[in-house]
Amino acid sequence: MSRALPKYDKRRVAVIGGAAAVVLSGAVIAGSALAGTPARSDGAAGARTLASPGTITCPDVASRLPAVPASAKAEVDRDLALLQTQIKEANTRLAATVGQGGPNFVDNAILGPLKDKRVATVNRIATAIGRTAAKPAGLDALAPCTLDAGGGGASTGAAPNTPAAQQPGGGDGAGGNTGAGTITCPDVASRLPAVPASAKAEVDRDLALLQTQIKEANTRLAATVGQGGPNFVDNAILGPLKDKRASTIDRIAIAIAIGRASAKPTGLDSLAACTLTP
Repeated sequence: MSRALPKYDKRRVAVIGGAAAVVLSGAVIAGSALAGTPARSDGAAGARTLASPGTITCPDVASRLPAVPASAKAEVDRDLALLQTQIKEANTRLAATVGQGGPNFVDNAILGPLKDKRVATVNRIATAIGRTAAKPAGLDALAPCTLDAGGGGASTGAAPNTPAAQQPGGGDGAGGNTGAGTITCPDVASRLPAVPASAKAEVDRDLALLQTQIKEANTRLAATVGQGGPNFVDNAILGPLKDKRASTIDRIAIAIAIGRASAKPTGLDSLAACTLTP
């Protein structure tokens, strides 16, 4: 009896030790999965997300237009082409920023600015048509675009296993948008030639829009502190702001040229770029 008891204890210890090993192995496996080594199926989904962040698609504007007067055709065609360029640029930015930002990155940094640019361009199309025909209404409903995800999680713009440095408030990510500084832009009003009375209301409206755009950019700057990499502010805020300002400034120049029945003022596009000042 005295010798059987130690053997029974050893077997018991062996069983307990085996169970502990199984539990420990499970913990290691689970820990590995949490650390970024998921099972084969999850890994495939991650690869699809990294390789295909999705595609931005937008409602077609050309098919929704009324008959375009001959006098407006060149301007409308140019702006329809610009709408396609804007979509292409947004998809390029989408691919270039995979893994950046938080869950609202795509909405805030790509889809939102794209919508703003499309609103300005669509309104310019409506204005061009309205000069010699009834101005079409409701076209601004075509401005919002959507992200057709190409893989799980792509709609957020953040790839699986995104480093903490690229998440809001994370390390080097804060170096992308530290929240320091204010976005400032060249003054457009002081650089304009004499504005004809027939164009004053439109020009004043677009000058006010330029100020709104700056305000929105500064709001986005504050809302995305700590997001993205070292080029986050340039790619996600200053770049889209420049595009919107260029579109608005071009519309101002066109309005002045039409009102004066003279050449379109030049050099105003150099005022589109803004900077982040301390």
